[in-house]
Amino acid sequence: MAIETKAWEAWKAKDGKFFEDMLTDNTIGITEKGRVDKAAIIKSIIDPACDVKRFSLTEDQMTMLSADIVLITYKATQDGKCGGKALPGVMRAASILVRSGDKWKAAYHNEVPVIDPKAAPAKPAASEQSAETKPAAETKPAAYDTGTDELVSAEKAVWEAWRAHDGKKIEELTARDISFINIFGTYFANKADALKDWTSTGCEAKSVSVTDGALTMLSPNVGILTFKGGADGTCFGQKIGPIWGTSIYVKDGDVWKWAFGMNLSAK
Repeated sequence: MAIETKAWEAWKAKDGKFFEDMLTDNTIGITEKGRVDKAAIIKSIIDPACDVKRFSLTEDQMTMLSADIVLITYKATQDGKCGGKALPGVMRAASILVRSGDKWKAAYHNEVPVIDPKAAPAKPAASEQSAETKPAAETKPAAYDTGTDELVSAEKAVWEAWRAHDGKKIEELTARDISFINIFGTYFANKADALKDWTSTGCEAKSVSVTDGALTMLSPNVGILTFKGGADGTCFGQKIGPIWGTSIYVKDGDVWKWAFGMNLSAK
């Protein structure tokens, strides 16, 4: 968290040089319009249209994905504007740090605004969206790792199990310890809480889709899958719109298991 705090201070100060050193070359960020690489992240950091007055980071949790790869999740509260528009006041954030020599570098970061699911504005179903509101066309990174198709298939299985409220299948497909941040910024810190939510009747879907997957390997046993997801259904009375999803997979023997996920509504 000391590293995360320094990163937020550097963002507040528009210190692009800090991020040149702090980010891995294959780092991934996620926005409402899709994936962004290291150059795009740094460009947004130094954007003069953004002005951050203050921030605080609390409720942090750490998960060791391997001896040299760490997942950190936390709540971020901020006061600032970008382009004259107020930034979300409260968010759930996640970062993945990898050990590089005697330093920890960031390989992934994402933030989801915290909102009340029942008060969230209704979004049109993906099939009803106009060309202007559909997510911007995205392509896989120029150099993405082999094994993408295998993990997209694994992700589809997780989504199908969620659609069917099949707790037993979700148990089989996921790691022993998991956590999840949904599109409303709700954080589920452990497997029991995530399973309770996924098998509840809060969301109902007739079908699901997982497309445009790209896999970034952090080690032989840890990979980040980013993708577009969607479902024909509702959550808390709201139509389910498209999302940009991130799933962390870890290898258990010869089997890839889902360990962490984070969904951000796409625009």
